[in-house]
Order: sequence, then C-alpha cells, then structure tokens
Amino acid sequence: MTEFLSNQLIVLLFTVGYLAIIFEFYIKVNKTAIAMVMAVLCWGLYFISDSSPLETNLKELSHHLGDVSQIILFLIGAMTLVELIDSHKGFLVVNKIVKTRSKKWMILLVGFVTFFLSAILDNLTTTILMVSILKKLIPDAKERILLSCLVIIAANAGGAWTPIGDVTTTMLWINNKISSDKIISYLFLPSIVSCLVPMFYFMFQVKGRYTLDEKAQQLEYEPHAKLVLFTGLIALISVPFIKYLTGLPPFMGMLLAVGVLWLLTDVLHHRHNMRNHLRIPHVLTKIDTANILFFLGILLAVDALQSVKLLDKFAHFLDSTVGNVSMIATLIGLFSAVIDNVPLVAASMGMYDATTFMMNHPFWLLLAYAAGTGGSILIIGSSSGVAVMGMEKIDFFQYIKKAFIPAVLGYFAGILVLLAFF
Repeated sequence: MTEFLSNQLIVLLFTVGYLAIIFEFYIKVNKTAIAMVMAVLCWGLYFISDSSPLETNLKELSHHLGDVSQIILFLIGAMTLVELIDSHKGFLVVNKIVKTRSKKWMILLVGFVTFFLSAILDNLTTTILMVSILKKLIPDAKERILLSCLVIIAANAGGAWTPIGDVTTTMLWINNKISSDKIISYLFLPSIVSCLVPMFYFMFQVKGRYTLDEKAQQLEYEPHAKLVLFTGLIALISVPFIKYLTGLPPFMGMLLAVGVLWLLTDVLHHRHNMRNHLRIPHVLTKIDTANILFFLGILLAVDALQSVKLLDKFAHFLDSTVGNVSMIATLIGLFSAVIDNVPLVAASMGMYDATTFMMNHPFWLLLAYAAGTGGSILIIGSSSGVAVMGMEKIDFFQYIKKAFIPAVLGYFAGILVLLAFF
C-alpha cells in the first residue's frame, strides 16, 4: 500500500469515526467503541504503509502512548477522588446552599455554585451533581429546563479557567502548553463573564417562586462525610502546587492525592464491615471507565494523524487561509459546539508545536477558553450537554430556543475580555 493511499484511508477512517462520535446520541453506538476501533485501525494503516523500520514505528507509538498515559492516569485519579466524596454524600452540602424559592435568586445561586464547583471538580461531574440536586428540589420538569441549560453553560465556563476543571485544560497543562498560574490569572475573568451574561439573560426571563420538595432538604451524610469532602477538595486543589514546587508531572500529584485519601478512608472505615462501599476498592468499580477509554482511543487516533504529518498540513492550511491566531482559536471554539473538544484540542496541539507557539502563548490561552466554553453553544457540543440530554430529556431544539443566544453572547463577550489582555 502506498503512503499516499494510506494517508487518504486514515483521513477517511478518522472522518467517518468522528461523525459517528458526533452523532452518538442518535445512532445509539457508544463513542468509546468507535474511538478505540478508530485508533487501532489508524495506527495499523500507519504501520503497514510507512517505510521506516518496525522499531522506529514502535518508538513513535510508545512516545505518544507515554504522553496519553499521563492524561489517562490523571483522569483516573481525579474521577476516583470525586467518586469517593460522592460515595460519602459529601456533595449534599450543596443542597443547603441552593434552596431558595425565588426564581431569580435560584439562577444566581445555581450559576455561581456550578461555576466554582466545576473549577475544582470537572464540568461533567458538576453537571450531573447539580442536575441531580435540582431534580430533587424542583419536582416540575418544565420549571427545571432553564436551570439545566444554565448548569451546562456555567459548568463549561467554570472548567475553563483551572488546569483541573476540564479535560482540555488538563491536556494543555500536562503537555506544557499553559501553566497553572497563567490559566487562572488570564482566564478567570473571561470565563466568569461568559457565565454572567447568560445568567443575567435568564434572570430577565423568569419571575415568581419555585415550589420546592421539602424532603430534599433532609440531608443524610455518610460517616465522616465532611472530613472526606474537605480533605478531597484540598487534595484536588493541591495538585497544581505539587507540580509547581517539585516539577513532577501532574499525574504524580494526583496519585499522591488518591493515596492520601485511600489511607484516610481505610483508617476511618476498616473496623466497620458495613462501610466497605466507602472505601476506594469499591469506589474504583464506580468510576466512568468507558469515558477514560474514550479519551485513550481518541487521543491515540489524533496522534496517528500527527505521525503521518496530516496535522502539519492542516496547520499550514489554516495559517494560509485564516492567518490570525486569535481567529483560529475562536473558530476552534465554535467548532467545539458540534465536535467534541477533546480531539479538537489534541489536534491543535499536534498542529502547533513548541517552536511555533511557546508555553503560555496567547493562542494556547485562547484555545483553552474557546474549546472549554464553545461547547455550550449547542447541547451536543459538550459532555455536560449530552449528560443533561439524558437526565432531563431536553432535546436539541429546546436548548437552541432557550440557551443558544445567551451562550453565543457569553462566548464572544469572554473572547473580547481575553483579547483585551494581549
């Protein structure tokens, strides 16, 4: 097989797989299966057609696998900590905060709590948590639609300004495209603006009071829930500081955090057989393994495109047709409203190396913001949106009617704020 034909087949395979991932909700085929098959087939075509010795190709694959593994290990650790806190019912404390009957105040509280919680956890976990709480508090599904739309926007905006709040910012951070101090200092203001604009937009659309379910206010914590919540959040927040102080890769800090919480929960619960569900061996059975394997598959598939130099060619095409790096990053954010932002960011990192854009270059900061918040424009544009589709049965057109305009306004308002820094 010629190299040219192989490259064409890889592009075709990746495109078909990509479309299947985009329309996963409609074709009812899990995106993880598609990503894994796509990754192996792309690398298989590369190995078959490349003229280099087998050892060279194996080294190429091992190099990419090492980079991807850092992200995967980081995500496994983060998911474990979040699931551990949730198993202890630690997040029920949010119920005490979000319990107002005023619709306007509810929008403010839900927006701010979601925004800041997503910065510490991640946008998908925060979305599931907040929607679950809202379903218990507000029995009427129709009254929850606007709040659920706000949760999507606020969770994506909140995840964009910290290195641990979104998978894409984590990828950029681990691959030394951005530093933790710069992403926080540069992206906090644009991110909160992109959240505030829709919040105030929604506030002008509502009036009156909610009818709350009083039973939802009766919180039942598991033993030592508050201690595990406090320690877990401190452990998550400390990961960037461990990297800064020691120079160790971020996944090492996350593994340390998991180890500390593992020791703590073993000491707290080992004498009680009825508390095995609160210990990490059981918690590990509950983390979203399918999502982790999706990241593994899609990142390896994108790395295959990078290895055959297709991403380099696409970067040259963008440079020659668009030119302006701010416009390129903005367009990538708009693309993320339709296309999953993980492969978009992975492809961007493959297109532009350290010699093109150094660490903390405005392009990387713009990309972190745009890819993180652009997915809010359409409900299928982020994992948060897809989660809400499943939990609240909000369809594509309902979201467009309720949230498209405020999400677009917030996205571009944040872009303008960020550009003012440069």
